[in-house]
Amino acid sequence: MKKKILILAGGFSKEREISIITARSVNNELKKKNYLTKICEPDGTLIKNIKKFKPNVVFNALHGRYGEDGYIQSLLEIEKIKYTHSGPLASSIAINKLISKKIFIKNKILTPKYIKLKFKNNLNVNNLKKKIKKKLRFPVVIKPLNEGSSVEVYICNNNNFKKNLIKLESYKEILIEEYIPGREIQVAIMGKRKLGAIELKPKRQFYDYKAKYNKNAQTKHLIPVNIEKKYLNKALDISLKAHTAIGCRGVTRSDFKFYKNKFYLLEINTQPGMTSLSLVPEIAKYQNISFIELIEWMIKDASVYR
Repeated sequence: MKKKILILAGGFSKEREISIITARSVNNELKKKNYLTKICEPDGTLIKNIKKFKPNVVFNALHGRYGEDGYIQSLLEIEKIKYTHSGPLASSIAINKLISKKIFIKNKILTPKYIKLKFKNNLNVNNLKKKIKKKLRFPVVIKPLNEGSSVEVYICNNNNFKKNLIKLESYKEILIEEYIPGREIQVAIMGKRKLGAIELKPKRQFYDYKAKYNKNAQTKHLIPVNIEKKYLNKALDISLKAHTAIGCRGVTRSDFKFYKNKFYLLEINTQPGMTSLSLVPEIAKYQNISFIELIEWMIKDASVYR
């Protein structure tokens, strides 16, 4: 008898729409193999639905806060339910760009320099600009500490800095990061396996939310990556090192900038997308792993305590 798989989707983050697309993609593949599936929102009826459906595994297709930050993982562990992807601690670390950066630095993984900013009523933007020019230099990247999919990420110069900064005031704390030019390269890890890499050439300024999920954005996906093998191996090694240092499980994707023969790790994603435009399935396909084989591996890898 085929396993029952409950797919968590939707949620309350700004990535809700992408989560639903991911869930539908996974659900369609599982149904082709005659799995018994149910797509479920992580709302107040979740535990009731789980107990009624009695899944063998919960496939976590949530993105962003509450689904990717350790909250839902903790809930599933309390209920002793097998689930996919990383556990509570690794998830909470990876989604927090400040904490994950500190772990990268501790493990001698190169990452862009940064300043943490706490919004205050008396914030002096001119003084902040002086601090940036001293520590980072313009242009800089500003981003929330705990959003995914490049939500509310802006590349700022001296002129548009204040205008973009105002857009992030609701977050209370943000990261101001040095802007690294160069090539955008993403690496997938599957358990302890260095799955592979892909290069992105967005027509937009960078690989932002629209470049990731809008077909009209016309981002080029280049695989294999046209790079010397020694550099490719370096990116794969760094990704596994970061995956291990944070304590990740299952599948992760690490996002890099490659500049002057150095890899700068921007972040690690514990819940990479599983849509038709998503990178991990594309990397897996290049390694002769079909979409359903990838999903079934994740289900087999699922456990109660991650």
